[in-house]
Amino acid sequence: MGLYDMVMIKDNHVSAAGGLTQALTRVDGYLAARGLATPIEAETRTLEEVDEVLAYLRAHPGTRVRRIMLDNMTKRTGAGDELDVSMLREAVARVGGRCETEASGNITIGTVGQIGQTGVTFLSSGALTHSVTAFDISLLIDQGNYREH
Repeated sequence: MGLYDMVMIKDNHVSAAGGLTQALTRVDGYLAARGLATPIEAETRTLEEVDEVLAYLRAHPGTRVRRIMLDNMTKRTGAGDELDVSMLREAVARVGGRCETEASGNITIGTVGQIGQTGVTFLSSGALTHSVTAFDISLLIDQGNYREH
């Protein structure tokens, strides 16, 4: 899957459009006007925003919204990898399978199990890129052994 496979509505898009419902309406309108079937993912940061997307889904049965990102809905409970996933679990329950869900934030190899047990459809982890340790390799070419054929 690439960035061109889905429209993702992030917090800055919501701010620029004047609200989450307005952003969803504008993207749905854009896609419909061009006859595009591109799915939409809406980022949410609160349970109220989840409810707003669900209300939009009910009011717009033809929407292209297919996934709700549940961003930073987990909280670290102290040292180590233990998380409070109650907000994330509540968000997944509210969605109730009406569309896909994607958890984002605090996802590491140590927390993936706890987050996955909430019932989310997908997990996205920035740790795959921002916390990676470089592997030092080099490619040495020995031209002394080169012979033309």
